[in-house]
Amino acid sequence: MGRFLADTRPLSIPAYRRVFLGQGTAVVGMMITAVTVPVQLYDLTRSSLVVGLSGLVGLLPVVVFGLYGGAIADAVDRRKLALVASSVSWVITLALLTQSLADVRSPVLILGLVAVQSGSFAVSASARGAILPLLVPADLVPAANALSYSASTLGQVLGPLMAGLLVQLPNGFSYAYAADAVLFTASLYAAARLPSFDVADALGKPGLRSIVEGLRFLGGNPVLMMSFAVDIAAMVLATPEALFPQAAATRFDGGVGPLYSAIAIGSILAGLVSGWIGGVRRQGVALTVAVVIWSAAVAVAGFAHSLWVVVGLLVVAGAADFVSAVYRQAILQTYVPDRLRGRLQGVFTVVVNGGPRLGDLRAGFMAAATTFTLAWSGAAVLCIVVVLVAALCVRSFWRYDAQAVHAPAVVGGPTPDELRSI
Repeated sequence: MGRFLADTRPLSIPAYRRVFLGQGTAVVGMMITAVTVPVQLYDLTRSSLVVGLSGLVGLLPVVVFGLYGGAIADAVDRRKLALVASSVSWVITLALLTQSLADVRSPVLILGLVAVQSGSFAVSASARGAILPLLVPADLVPAANALSYSASTLGQVLGPLMAGLLVQLPNGFSYAYAADAVLFTASLYAAARLPSFDVADALGKPGLRSIVEGLRFLGGNPVLMMSFAVDIAAMVLATPEALFPQAAATRFDGGVGPLYSAIAIGSILAGLVSGWIGGVRRQGVALTVAVVIWSAAVAVAGFAHSLWVVVGLLVVAGAADFVSAVYRQAILQTYVPDRLRGRLQGVFTVVVNGGPRLGDLRAGFMAAATTFTLAWSGAAVLCIVVVLVAALCVRSFWRYDAQAVHAPAVVGGPTPDELRSI
């Protein structure tokens, strides 16, 4: 059983253990705010359009600062950057708390704070992603990512549940923002206790040229390009979440809650039995298979007329999505040279956050222009075909062997023995 249960060896490294606990706790708070903001906006405006704008306002800074933040992460001490960006996010949470306590009642102010917080999140995500491979040995990177994703997914379940309880209380918005502020201090502590790292690209300067260099490296490496492409295909062609309200209303006579929670539950279950992930060498094949399983489960679910059959299939899809996410991140973190890792992590941040939103747009448009089943299942089947053909055509990706690839030596990072003493 030890080969299948979650591989917890990275937790023996104190620096990673603090990051794991800090980020896991912070995600709960972040999700509390992610639910509270749209609820407060609707309470103030009674407009779903304004609520929808909050998503757009949050996406644009992620795109801009994800790319630029990645370039900064390669040109400065990543520990300091993570600490500064996390501090900005914490201050914005305090500002959200203040506007609620003061009863400012300004949707424009809330949207502005969301934009700033989204930008700081993108920068900190780029820095943290580039730091993780410096905290654990290369052979433990998949296990560390599996643990981190498990903690994040659990936070994505607990956070909304806590938000739902808090916003119902008198002055509930204030309680929710206060909870986020308290929980986020764990992330600040973890960032403050990180070891310092030398600049990864001592000659690099953040800017357009630096970003273009990272994009050029991505474009010239088929393995990386495919790892990004299969993720985009999975999210754009096989993400069904925008169709959940219609499914609940027209097919199942309710049940929107179980539909929205099923994928996250699948990810949590996969994390509990993720011990085998780090032992897989052919990560390109494993990533392709995981995306195919995700798409197949989604496609079959689109034809089902039993709510609990659909929920069960979405749990399977969520488990496959967990596996694909771990391998995407592991390939990026071990394949990319350290001096470019921040920039590529920034691109990863943009893809991960932008792909599902494009998927929602695709699903909504197809459902309106064609049929519900075609929008849900037809696109997922197309995803299977596209991913399989692309993976088989890009032979370097299909044959990618993680153990045959050695990431360049860490610049200025502590040795594994030193990490265990930090």
